[in-house]
Amino acid sequence: MEQKTGSYRPSTAPFRARVMGHTHAVAAGHYLAAQAAFQVLEAGGNAIDAGVAGGIALGVVQSEYVGFGGVAPIMVRIAETGQTWTFAGVGHWPAATDVELFRTKYEGRIPRGILRTVIPAAPASWIAALARFGTMTYGEVASAALRFARDGFPMPGLMHHIINDAADEYRNYETNAAIYLPGGRVPPVGERFVQSDLANSIQYMIDEEKKALARGDRLAGLKAARDAFYRGDIAAKMVQYHKENGGWLAMSDLEDYDVDCEQVSPVKFGEMDVYTCGPWCQGPILAQTMGMLDNFDLGALGHNSPEYIHLITEALKLSYADRQAYVGDPKFVDVPYKQMLDPAYFKDRIRNISMERAAPGMPLPGDPRGFVPPMPDPAKPEDDIEHIDTSYICAVDRYGNAFSATPSDGSSTSPIIPGLGFVASSRGVQSWTEADAPAVVGPGRRPRLTPNPVIVHHPDHFVQPIGSPGNDVQPQAMLQVLLNIHVFGMTPQEAVEAPRFATFSYPRSSAPHSYDPGMMKLEARIDPSVASRLKELGHDVRDWPEWEWTAGAVCTILADKSKGVLEGASDPRRPTAALAC
Repeated sequence: MEQKTGSYRPSTAPFRARVMGHTHAVAAGHYLAAQAAFQVLEAGGNAIDAGVAGGIALGVVQSEYVGFGGVAPIMVRIAETGQTWTFAGVGHWPAATDVELFRTKYEGRIPRGILRTVIPAAPASWIAALARFGTMTYGEVASAALRFARDGFPMPGLMHHIINDAADEYRNYETNAAIYLPGGRVPPVGERFVQSDLANSIQYMIDEEKKALARGDRLAGLKAARDAFYRGDIAAKMVQYHKENGGWLAMSDLEDYDVDCEQVSPVKFGEMDVYTCGPWCQGPILAQTMGMLDNFDLGALGHNSPEYIHLITEALKLSYADRQAYVGDPKFVDVPYKQMLDPAYFKDRIRNISMERAAPGMPLPGDPRGFVPPMPDPAKPEDDIEHIDTSYICAVDRYGNAFSATPSDGSSTSPIIPGLGFVASSRGVQSWTEADAPAVVGPGRRPRLTPNPVIVHHPDHFVQPIGSPGNDVQPQAMLQVLLNIHVFGMTPQEAVEAPRFATFSYPRSSAPHSYDPGMMKLEARIDPSVASRLKELGHDVRDWPEWEWTAGAVCTILADKSKGVLEGASDPRRPTAALAC
């Protein structure tokens, strides 16, 4: 149905000014990454060149929760063709992986350390995007990241906070502690933070590219940079470390790895096309939820009213239930994805929503293939949730091309490979050991990734890349910002800064997959009377601070073709930034 627009104005002016331009724009989870991306656009690069430059930089300036050797799912929209593509930048489990070891030795848990390693995907993903849609060399786009790693940058407050909270985990590994706890202490805010080994790894890839460029073209150079990581000295060091420490990673795993690139189709929300990543990640959450909500007059409910929050929460629960039941690596699992995104299925699912009473936990999944799995058990007191967090980068260039990427992977729960300066992707933590789980551990299988970049398009009107960190909260934060803009008429910056809520009534993606039936969190800027009414409806309401960094840190660009204006927005909950010209 066509969405009706509600009327809403924030009670206070946004903390950050509106960022607008008419040529190009970037928005990123860290101000230095935004700077790196913007400089590429100013130098004549396109959105893909800029997005890759900012993305690689995030693996340096936010290396506490973005891994240079981690994951990097990417979405690209090409203005000339109107096509939208994804690069599934998540690695699979090594060929030697033995899920029975987790079941017998670790009581079904995926332990911290080397055994949660999957193939590092980020370098391959960045280079694949550059090769297919970019115009620059790896050395050109990686130059800012190299500088930040080699010369250092001032320690940000949030980075200090995260390292401090995880200090005991960093101390578990000598290589991690040497970088993140120099001299045995957490680097204070403002101290220059240097990552020399990581700089050497980046420099090696650039040097190998230069050798190839001397005798070939740009694509030959990109292949050489990729081979430096997956077939050269970097690969050899990763494999040797695993061999010496009981890991599963082998040279053949790295040599054979490739990133899937596929064209994607949208779901409709009003007149907008919403492009999400496929079921190799949690992209279906946003697609399904927006598809269901398209059947309601959201504007009439009132922004962040009890009824509005209740409806969105109940729709999200239905999507998370389907994720739990059906979503896993489609190379191994028969995901009923087409049925899950069918408008008729959306109408069937919303019949399960009661406006008088909250579902007591995660609802039963839908029945697109006649299968209803067992319900998960609630979390135990000792189930400490692991927060492998994430960042985000987006760019829109002078041609109207859009880039959206959500790189991730932390640096505290697995060992940094000696001499390389990064963790080989620990994203295996987002797999399951139960045999009937769609995202079960197994050779060649990909974990069900939480990072999921998005691009929204309105034909002849606008294109909008959007994304957020936040683990399972990512799609919820993006959803609220999109509704704030396109239902309630907020500016992008107003929409990003508006108070947020989130449901946790589903098993978390990261081990140990804690499940808190009915739990909902509200930022304290939401009126207390709203929380009281939600409790009456049956929600287990908990408090967040007024500005909660785990509530997501949405960045977006609204490139309005009809007005010729690009407007970026960045989230003050983290050290984000937007730039436009």
